[in-house]
Amino acid sequence: MSGGMRKSMGMCLQCLSGAGDDATPDPETRRRQLAEAAEKRQKETTYRGIKNPEALERKKKKQEETEKETMNSVPSGGGGLKWQVG
Repeated sequence: MSGGMRKSMGMCLQCLSGAGDDATPDPETRRRQLAEAAEKRQKETTYRGIKNPEALERKKKKQEETEKETMNSVPSGGGGLKWQVG
């Protein structure tokens, strides 16, 4: 009697194993989904506690532009400390 139960269980598992192959997406689709999920988690972590992330991004860009302008306005060869060797 226990032999019949094993046979039934084996047949049931065979049915399930075939259904599992259809549900698994191809590797490229899976990779894309994982990348999107990771990007979403990263954004959520970055902006945790910030009410207006767009305003923060604008402020950062403006600050970066100001820094670039400051760096470009300073002459490359002059203005700083001068070393004397001798």
